[in-house]
Amino acid sequence: MKSGFSITSEEFRGFSQFLEKSCGILLAEHKQYLVQSRLSRIMQKEGYSSLSDLIRRLNQPGNSTIKEQVIDAMTTNETLWFRDIHPYEILKNKLLPELSDGKSFQKLRIWSAACSTGQEPYSISMVIEEFRQTKASAFSSGQEIVATDIASTVLDQARKGEYEMLALGRGLSQDRLMRFFTKSSEGSWQIKTEIRNRVRFQSLNLLGQYSTLGQFDIVFCRNVLIYFSSDVKNDILRKIHKQLKPGGYLILGASESLSGLPDLYKMIHCRPGIIYQAI
Repeated sequence: MKSGFSITSEEFRGFSQFLEKSCGILLAEHKQYLVQSRLSRIMQKEGYSSLSDLIRRLNQPGNSTIKEQVIDAMTTNETLWFRDIHPYEILKNKLLPELSDGKSFQKLRIWSAACSTGQEPYSISMVIEEFRQTKASAFSSGQEIVATDIASTVLDQARKGEYEMLALGRGLSQDRLMRFFTKSSEGSWQIKTEIRNRVRFQSLNLLGQYSTLGQFDIVFCRNVLIYFSSDVKNDILRKIHKQLKPGGYLILGASESLSGLPDLYKMIHCRPGIIYQAI
């Protein structure tokens, strides 16, 4: 099976329906090339001669293994350290000081949704470490970052906390590399224990329920809502609101905005950057 295997319009519609039902992702009509490139290896490995064969298998009972492989392939995206920088500056200069002011004894809880290979939650952990170096008493009851993703492959990689230099070069400063990583014998770099121990990774489908995650002071849900329909997006935002503590904060991606839901969130201009506070 070559990467250029053909896909009929009917096959593409069938696969798009499966993907939206399984994880909420909407595939635009011009994304056939994405399906071809990302599923080619799976189809060749499993011996499917057409996308129709794969779709039939996906819709059959007992398909958890192949379904997981397909969702992993279609949801794995590139990520950066300290992506768009402003959210991390807002976290360090506004949110952490505010949340710790007079409440240093409280436990800090942050959720990193759609965390991919771990760059976002580990970046958050580094910011917390830097903040506590200036205010050691802050959040003395602990700090926890819950990092979730639907793709098991990227979660396995994230848990290891080990990265090649090429991946580290994408957004991570030399100063932070030297402070927060140690070089391994294989030439890769391992994130230090104090940064890693704050983060707990677990599998989560944003179409599902979040109640078991508990309440959070801050939720990072960045660069993922753009893949969902308006209805699914608003449903996710309502469910996130339930997991935010009163007055908690939601941080979206640079290209994302929260339209509607004025009864749940209020917009805060940080100049630069926008965040949303739970009402």
